[in-house]
Amino acid sequence: MNLALFGPPGAGKGTQSQTLCTHFDIQHISTGDLLRKAVKEQTDLGKKAQAIMKTGALVSDEIVIGLIEEEILNSDKEGFLFDGFPRTLAQAQTLHKLFIDQDMNLNKAVFLDVNKALLFDRLTGRRVCTNCGASYHIKSKPPKVENVCDVCGGKVEQRNDDKPDVIENRLKVYEQSTAPLKDFYSKNGKLVAINGEGDPKAVFQRICEAVK
Repeated sequence: MNLALFGPPGAGKGTQSQTLCTHFDIQHISTGDLLRKAVKEQTDLGKKAQAIMKTGALVSDEIVIGLIEEEILNSDKEGFLFDGFPRTLAQAQTLHKLFIDQDMNLNKAVFLDVNKALLFDRLTGRRVCTNCGASYHIKSKPPKVENVCDVCGGKVEQRNDDKPDVIENRLKVYEQSTAPLKDFYSKNGKLVAINGEGDPKAVFQRICEAVK
């Protein structure tokens, strides 16, 4: 089972990807995690990525796909879940070519569809531990002690990109880049649009029904 899970910021990709990987026994692939790992281990691709990131520029699709290819070839899992990737039509086309080269198939591209007002509420209320990365929400999941992480005792605060003016722009940019991506997977018969609102367990069941 190979899946791509995508959707706007705040759609719940992180929550669903963890549950899906455990359920289907497939490997979780996040490009952010791959980049951090490659930079930390100072691999050839990691060094190239680090040099680009130091300038504040985006890492090229070529490097990202290279990291994904390395992960696929070295994995002991028989399936993968791409979390938040691809983000653009160019990335989707490149990933499609990689799968053909490796004689693999992407079973479904799952799009989590969530109302913009709800996304805004989820993101503006999100708080993150600056030490361990644990995630909270001021309404639905506040830390037991205000601004203190339940897990490690670190400081819990709002990320700069979760502030209202930044979120408005993030959602606008995402919609512009994702519309062609949805068309691409729809034409290939891979797209599954899932209602991402409500209880996470219910969303998980919807995804399982759609991809089984």
